[in-house]
Amino acid sequence: MDLFTKKEIISKDASISVTEQCDILSLSRSSYYYEGKVGFTDEEKAAMQTIKELYEECPWNGHRMIYQELKESEVPVGRDRVLKYMKILNLEPIYPKKKTTIANKEHKKYPYLLRDLEITKANQVWAADITYIKLPKGYCYFMGIIDWYSRKIISYRISNSLDTQFCTEALNEAIAVHGKPDIFNTDQGSQFTSNDFTSILKENKIQISMDSVGRWADNIIIERFFRTLKYQNIYIFRYETLKQVKEGVAKFINYYNFKRKHSSLGYITPDEFYNKDLLKTAA
Repeated sequence: MDLFTKKEIISKDASISVTEQCDILSLSRSSYYYEGKVGFTDEEKAAMQTIKELYEECPWNGHRMIYQELKESEVPVGRDRVLKYMKILNLEPIYPKKKTTIANKEHKKYPYLLRDLEITKANQVWAADITYIKLPKGYCYFMGIIDWYSRKIISYRISNSLDTQFCTEALNEAIAVHGKPDIFNTDQGSQFTSNDFTSILKENKIQISMDSVGRWADNIIIERFFRTLKYQNIYIFRYETLKQVKEGVAKFINYYNFKRKHSSLGYITPDEFYNKDLLKTAA
C-alpha cells in the first residue's frame, strides 16, 4: 500500500484520532499532511515532487546522492531538507535495480574489464542493461546497447517480460548492423549471464565484462542514458500501453542518435561522433 492510498483511508471523522490511524498504518503524520495540508509552500511542494521523481528513477539512491542531483540542477534545497522531505514521502533507498537485475547462481560470471581502461575509440566497448518503464497496469522493460565512446544507441528492444530472447535479439541486430566491439559490458543479471547470450559473444570473439556485485556505477554510460530517456521522454509522455512506449521510444532514440547534440561530444550527435571516429580509424 503506497503513501497516497494510506492517506485516502484515514478519516478525520473516525472514532479514533488521526494520530492513532497513522500509527496503525505505519504512516508518519508528516506524510499524512504532505501536499500543503499544514502550509507547505509551492516551492517546497515542487522540491518534494522533484525528489520523488529522482527517487523513482534511481530508488537505490539515498538523500546524499539525491541532494547532489538537485545541487547540479541548481534546485535550492539543502541536504538536511532533502532527508526531511524523503521522510515525509516515506522514501527509503533500496538495492540497485531490484526489478531487473536477477542473478542466476548457476551461470558463469565474468570479471569487470573496464577498470582503469582508457576508452579511446568507437566499437571498443559496448555496454548493455535493462530498465523498467512503469505503465498504468504493470511494467514493460527496455534493453539497450550503447557504444561507450560515442554514446550512440547501437540497438535496443522493448518487452513486457524479462526473458532472454529480447536481449539476444538486440545483440544479434547490433552485431549484424555495426560489426562487433572488443569488449561487451553488462551487469550480472540472468539474461546476460545465460548461455544464449554469452555464446553469441564468444562466437564473435568478443571479450565479456561484467559489473561487480552492487556496483551499478561500473556501467555508468548506459545508466546515464536511462536517466536521459526517462526524464526527456518517459516521464513527460506517461505512456499507457506497450504500443505507445514502442512508438514513443523509437522516435526519441532517433532524435537522441541523429539530432540531439551532446556537449561531451563537442556538440555533435552520437551518430556523427561514432561514424567520424570509424572513418578516422579506417584511414
